[in-house]
Amino acid sequence: MSNETNTSRRAILTGGMATAATLASSVALANSMKPAATPAEVNADGRFNGKVVAVTGGNSGIGEATVRAFAMEGAQVVFGARRDELGRQVEADIRNAGGDVTWVQTDVREPDQVQRFIKSATDTYGRLDVLFNNAGIFMTPNLIEDIDIENFDDMMRTNTFGVFYGMKYAIPVMKAQGGGVIINMASVAAHRGFPNTAHYNASKHAVLGLTRAGAKLAADNIRVASISPLAVDTPMLKESFDYQGLTYEGMAGFFVTPRIMDPHEMAAGVLFLASDSATAFNGMDIDATGGQLA
Repeated sequence: MSNETNTSRRAILTGGMATAATLASSVALANSMKPAATPAEVNADGRFNGKVVAVTGGNSGIGEATVRAFAMEGAQVVFGARRDELGRQVEADIRNAGGDVTWVQTDVREPDQVQRFIKSATDTYGRLDVLFNNAGIFMTPNLIEDIDIENFDDMMRTNTFGVFYGMKYAIPVMKAQGGGVIINMASVAAHRGFPNTAHYNASKHAVLGLTRAGAKLAADNIRVASISPLAVDTPMLKESFDYQGLTYEGMAGFFVTPRIMDPHEMAAGVLFLASDSATAFNGMDIDATGGQLA
C-alpha cells in the first residue's frame, strides 16, 4: 500500500473524526440551554447529605422542584406554604421516592407562623443549614394608579415581609450553630421596571436590598444570596398569562433564550448557591433569566 494511499485514508479518517467531533460539539452546544433530567431517586451520598434545608412556598412550582432536588441530594427538608392538602401530597410523593421531608403549613405573611416554621426545622432535625425564602404570589397586572391597595399590601407582605421574617428567625439559629446559607427569591422584576407590575417590582427590589444587607453576616459564616428568574413554567405564571390573554408560544419569542424556563433549572441554581461550590457568592443575585438581563 502506497504512502499516498495511506495519507489519503488518514486524511479521510482525520477529517471524519474532526467532523464527528464538530457535530458532537454542536450537539452539546445545542443542549447547553436545555434543562437536564431530574433525578428520580435519592442519592444517599448526595452533596447535601446530613444538611437540613427549609423551603417556603414549597408545595408547587419552583419551590416544589427545589424541595424535591434537595431531597434527592440527601438533604432533610422542611417545607411550607398555605395550601395544606397540596403540601401533604407533595410530602407523600417525595417520601415515596425515598426523600426525608416534612410538611408544615405556613403563611409567610404572619411572623409567628414563620417563626414556628423555622423552629419546626430545628425541632425535627436539630439544626438549619439552608433556608430558601421562595414563597411568592401572583399579582393582578395594573398601572400604578389602578393597583388595588389590598393587592399591593398582600404582595409586599408575602414577597418581601415573608423574606424578612425568614431571615429574622433563621439568622439567630445559624449564628448559634456556626453558619448557614440563606437564598432569597428575587426576579427579573427586581432589575427592571415594568409599567403594569409596579407592586411586584417593588416587592422584588426590596428582596435585593435584604440580600445585600445580609452579606454583612459573612463574619458569622452565613452567606446570603438571591436568584432572579424570568418566565418559569409554574402555576403562578400560567395564572398570570391566562389573566393577560398571553401564551407561552407567543411570549417565548420576546426572550433572549426563546422558551419558557423549567422549575428544575431554577432549583439547580438554588442548589448551587447553597452548596460548598458557591462560597464566594455572598450578597449577590444570580441572573437566571437566560440572558434577558445581559
